[in-house]
Amino acid sequence: MERNKVIVVVVDGMQYQAAITQMGYLNHLVEKGKAARYLVQSELPSLSRPLYEVLLTGTPSSVNGITSNQAVRLSGQKSIFHLTKEHGLRNAAAAYYWVSELYNRAPFHFVEDRFQNDAEKAIQYGRFYFDDNYPDSHLIIDGEALRREVDPHFLYVHSMGVDNAGHLFGSDSKQYRGSVIAVDTILAQVLPIWMEEGYTIIVTSDHGMNTDGNHGGTGNDERNVPLYGIGPAFTPGVYEEAVPQLAVAPLICQLLGIPASEVMIRHSFPGVQG
Repeated sequence: MERNKVIVVVVDGMQYQAAITQMGYLNHLVEKGKAARYLVQSELPSLSRPLYEVLLTGTPSSVNGITSNQAVRLSGQKSIFHLTKEHGLRNAAAAYYWVSELYNRAPFHFVEDRFQNDAEKAIQYGRFYFDDNYPDSHLIIDGEALRREVDPHFLYVHSMGVDNAGHLFGSDSKQYRGSVIAVDTILAQVLPIWMEEGYTIIVTSDHGMNTDGNHGGTGNDERNVPLYGIGPAFTPGVYEEAVPQLAVAPLICQLLGIPASEVMIRHSFPGVQG
């Protein structure tokens, strides 16, 4: 039986406004009726490690205990990696090493954990980087190589270039805007391949960035992020009513055709079929 296949791309630190003004190719797909665009409001605190946990387990910090970037330990929740494995699906991730620390082993071992190939682990196949300036071009090709090598049902691709530029120069800078353009240009090379191969695709972010080059607070520039949905499950268009970030994990489960975990909060995404 043919199983649903989903690719999730998380562009770390990409605020909503930057995405809708700088991502020419993604917004071209929206304009031409080939993608849906949503406004997602991130959970608090608007920090990376807590929001990786939100995106992958659908639980807030008050439940999962990942309350800051300094919470270096395995998650106590069932992630989408665990759920796909339980239901006989293959998963893979090309991502920052904090993702490995949440679901495979903590602390991260820079030699043993960089390349992971073990069907018994939560993240079965992984390519993990640990420098914030690791090029997005290399990272996305890491993800594409995994896709070709292991044919995962769930592929998680997580880039850090936009976040790194934001911290160095702030969100109101040519460097930050340029980094968003750059990742959109890279995605424009692989998205047509994935679309032709029949994948359902999500492109989103964990959090935004403020003009000081920080995030973690409650401002719209730190909390508002985009979500682009591509595939037959999404009715194309622009949906401007904010969707809670806790709804993303159960949406991914729905797209994969597997049950959400018992603690995930169900939320109806407008324009999503099924």
